[in-house]
Amino acid sequence: MGSRNRERRAEAVQSTNDSSALSKSSLAARGYVRDAFAALLVPGTARRAPLIHRGYYVRARAVRHCVRAFVERTCAAPGTPRSQILSLGAGSDSLYFRLKTAGRLAGAAVWEVDFPDVAERKAQRIRDTPDLCALTGPFQSGDPGSTLCFESSDYRILGLDLRQLQQLDQALAAAGLDAAAPTLLLAEAVLTYLEPDDAAALISWAAQRFSNAIFVVYEQMRPQDAFGEFMQQHFRHLNSPLHGLDRFPDAEAQQQRFLQAGWTACRAMDLNEFYRCFLPAEERRRMENLEPFDEFEEWHLKCAHYFILAASRGDSLSQTLVFPPSETFPRIEPASPSGVFPASVVTGDTQGLGLKRYGHASVLLSPGVILSAGGFGEQEGRHCRVSKFHMLLRYSDFEWKGNQIGSWGTEAQWDGRLYHTMTRLSDTQVLVLGGRLSPVTPALGILQLSYENEDNSAEDPNVTVTKFGPEDSTLSRWRHSTTEVSCENQKYLVVYGGRSVTEPVLSDWHFLHVGKMTWVTIPVEGEGPEGRHSHSACSWQGGALIAGGLGASEEPLSSVFFLKPITSGFLWESIAIQPPITPRYSHTAHVVNGKLLLVGGVWIHSAAVPGVTVIDLSTGLSFEYQIDTTRVPWPLMLHNHTSILFPEEQQLLLLGGGGNCFSFGTYFNPHTVALDLSPLSARQ
Repeated sequence: MGSRNRERRAEAVQSTNDSSALSKSSLAARGYVRDAFAALLVPGTARRAPLIHRGYYVRARAVRHCVRAFVERTCAAPGTPRSQILSLGAGSDSLYFRLKTAGRLAGAAVWEVDFPDVAERKAQRIRDTPDLCALTGPFQSGDPGSTLCFESSDYRILGLDLRQLQQLDQALAAAGLDAAAPTLLLAEAVLTYLEPDDAAALISWAAQRFSNAIFVVYEQMRPQDAFGEFMQQHFRHLNSPLHGLDRFPDAEAQQQRFLQAGWTACRAMDLNEFYRCFLPAEERRRMENLEPFDEFEEWHLKCAHYFILAASRGDSLSQTLVFPPSETFPRIEPASPSGVFPASVVTGDTQGLGLKRYGHASVLLSPGVILSAGGFGEQEGRHCRVSKFHMLLRYSDFEWKGNQIGSWGTEAQWDGRLYHTMTRLSDTQVLVLGGRLSPVTPALGILQLSYENEDNSAEDPNVTVTKFGPEDSTLSRWRHSTTEVSCENQKYLVVYGGRSVTEPVLSDWHFLHVGKMTWVTIPVEGEGPEGRHSHSACSWQGGALIAGGLGASEEPLSSVFFLKPITSGFLWESIAIQPPITPRYSHTAHVVNGKLLLVGGVWIHSAAVPGVTVIDLSTGLSFEYQIDTTRVPWPLMLHNHTSILFPEEQQLLLLGGGGNCFSFGTYFNPHTVALDLSPLSARQ
């Protein structure tokens, strides 16, 4: 790489500090963490989205956990050597000031290293801010051209390039860093921006330089899956590509990386595990209730693609000091694949085939007509709650035409809801129940969609929206399910679960008589499922199969229940499954020849990518099928999608899907994808 390119990359990496600093300031302003200094160290303000706040919150808590464990151990006993914190790539972080205010630097000092421009800018910010100077005490500024930008009795800021290890070693020694003293090295989203050889050299240098140390690292991993690919695309677009992820793609590889570099012990975990195992339940609940939130998929995926690591050297410090044995985070790996379902892009009129939206609903009106409505997506060149309907019309055995159309007539218009349900009433009638306009605004009222298309042409279909009946608090919910069931030869729709403005999960169910369009009471026996949302529901044998979902503690569920028709009404039955399936949510489901298929979704208890789980409903045996995406443009995100089953053709169409992927941008699957289910019948 030429010197000019290296300079541009360095400038791009430095710019990530500015964005991160604003996010940390916003985080504190909203009460996620206590940090009175973040806003003083960065010019300007920015109000970040709740998803960004959550991502920076778990990052802040993971780093804080490690720092606090080190400080409490090394500063506890009188007469012990002064402990040291060396923050590499510190940027505008306020760690020193938070520790000083908390009284945790009585026997410790902090050294910070970053690019010279970043270090000098921070030093000047401190010099210009009386509240910060009051904490540092008397200080000196470095001479022009010196690497030492700021120096007080317990705080030093150095402007250095971490790739220049000899200069780094000499400057730290000159600034008073003691290689024999207990030392915490902190690299928070730093190593991944270095070329792999430079990062390896830095890790090895630290292992050789410090005899009694802990190295704490926070950064990205899991580049191979769809979210990981989109994450990498984002950083490449910023001209600050992530390095080394192909060599060290997961937590286990990162542990081996440090052990092979001379560190004697190491433990790494993703942030889902840290969040569940090292934060008290009360603190998790506090955080989860700070702001309205409804982006669970991206929250869990973000946490799955970042890790916190602690490596140690020396007798008095150990990684178990940072991560002591705790309640084990259950790893529930899917069974070895029993087969593969090939995926391919649906062919036809490519102009309208793509369904760039998520949180929508889709319904098969007739064998050649699929109607999708609502969700968040791309419309007229912008991202918004989608107001247009999407039609897919089949014009040959394997080819489709698509089109987006607006509401027809002067009656009600589509209200922009998402996470609703749609149920086919006839070839031309669809019932829309529930949904939301925002995380604090439910979409009330039942909508009926009427479809007209005399010549079955993709160019001229009409959809009319009719509000049906008064607004009903029963439907003040979203991420619920609506399933057709039968009782005494009468058709009903059972609405189950979901979430609301006041309840994080709902566990109730309600029956709607299809013919009369009235809510009715039907006796239900047995213990019902625990509350959940973002689950799947399928009609089967006159009842409803409920599978997976997200529970009250925001943890995915694996349970499967059958609302079974009986003489007096219905009975809840739990279905025992072997081997146990990985808990998941935001998937879709279908029943094919007595087998329940769970398609895609999000899980946190496995590093594998969710494919299709097949459950034999007669035996309870489960099987895993991978999805072969070699013929599909990558990435393909199978959550927040819909799917339509064509059993005779042994084919499943996957429509839409994607999400707001943390700070990396919003991704929509660009193509409608067909899944070939024939390997399932071949197994039989």
